[in-house]
Amino acid sequence: MVKLGLVQTASQGTNQKRISSVSKILRELGEKGTQIVCMPEQWLKNNEITDFDVEFSDFKDIAEDHAMTIITGAFYDITKNKASITAPIIGPKGEFIGKQEKIHPFDYERDSVKPGKEVKIFDTACKFGVVICYDMVFPKVANTMAIKGAQVLFSPSRIVRRGIEPWQMYVKVRSLENRIPILAANVKNQRFGGNSMIVDLSENNKVMTTKIIKLEGEQGIAKEFRLDRYEKSRKKRFADSNKFY
Repeated sequence: MVKLGLVQTASQGTNQKRISSVSKILRELGEKGTQIVCMPEQWLKNNEITDFDVEFSDFKDIAEDHAMTIITGAFYDITKNKASITAPIIGPKGEFIGKQEKIHPFDYERDSVKPGKEVKIFDTACKFGVVICYDMVFPKVANTMAIKGAQVLFSPSRIVRRGIEPWQMYVKVRSLENRIPILAANVKNQRFGGNSMIVDLSENNKVMTTKIIKLEGEQGIAKEFRLDRYEKSRKKRFADSNKFY
């Protein structure tokens, strides 16, 4: 069994205030044995982080104290005058172990953000991939992660209120078509619609359905999974795929 979680955040106030509030939630999840936790996309003021090591030092301590992996969200990452959107990941020893780049910048982001070229699989408490917000719209991203061996997907997102319904549909469909659980985190405030969710799967007489847990307000939640139980169904689903033109 592995215990996986989400944090749904607000985005008002200074970075220090927000990080302090979320740190409390992360510690509570850590005390409950949560092994991997995912944050939303761009949940800090102006989405500006000068130094990840400095600003997320509390998160690094929490990760080490509780042997927990923290997907810190997704933020603008500027190197050599080229911007990308990346999800930095803190491993269970309290160190950054890598980052996933956003493959498909959304709308206005395309003017300034370089798209990522690779989906990565991280391996701590389990093997997982990180699908950043708009990447959930494109089936190949989640599918490639599943084919590469991901056992579960996490999705840092920032979805406006009017986009919640289609977003939920995309997340559920990606889960169904890949036979894989997905934990999707969103921002909750006047503009962004919350509804962060854990999508689990249940099979009855060869019919697969989704089971949804949703979050309310700024909070954290965790759920236990036995990830090996999805593997047989996922293997069969992929074997049924035919080549066509």
